[in-house]
Amino acid sequence: MGFTPFFLVYGAKAILSTDLEYGSLRLQAYNEQSNHTAREDTLDQLEEAQDVALLYSAKYQQALRCYQAWRIRSRDLKVGDLVLRLRQSNRGRHKLTPPWEGSYIVVQVLKPGTYKLANEKGKILTNT
Repeated sequence: MGFTPFFLVYGAKAILSTDLEYGSLRLQAYNEQSNHTAREDTLDQLEEAQDVALLYSAKYQQALRCYQAWRIRSRDLKVGDLVLRLRQSNRGRHKLTPPWEGSYIVVQVLKPGTYKLANEKGKILTNT
């Protein structure tokens, strides 16, 4: 009787060479067909659990989006309105500097939410 290497797999038990030689109860009770159908059933249950988790995730994301958007009011600006602009760079500023700059004038409405701005002297800003 020589050495037989055993490879362990997570969740499976190794079969000893003596069990193979003498035919243990575990080997006698093993049925290839029932094992195959049990594995297919387990894979089906896994796919179903993944689908349910995906549905719960989508439902959660939708509820979160609705919760975050319920207090937001859309505001359409018109030509001539005065607005503040978020600073593009905080370089050279300290943490107590306000994040907004300006007062700028809306010169042109490109599309809803997109505007051309000009400063008080009438110079149109390139990055608005």
